[in-house]
Amino acid sequence: MTAPNRMLLEGVSDAVGFVGGALAGYWLGRLFGLDVFAPGYGTASILGILLVGLGGGVGLQAARRWRSARQAGSSQDKQSP
Repeated sequence: MTAPNRMLLEGVSDAVGFVGGALAGYWLGRLFGLDVFAPGYGTASILGILLVGLGGGVGLQAARRWRSARQAGSSQDKQSP
């Protein structure tokens, strides 16, 4: 894979992982009754923001693990005769 394609794959997979994780955190917060967009900074709002941030981080790490597993699999395919 050429360098620009590899960089594009890295950027897109990071973005998809982060946004997907953040959305999962948002909807998990909504399931628990936490409103991120509530007026003021009450406990429910802060916990909702925390879930969105944690979800984004977990999604980003999942995307990076997926990408490294994919690269490890393709390098093994090239080594086997």
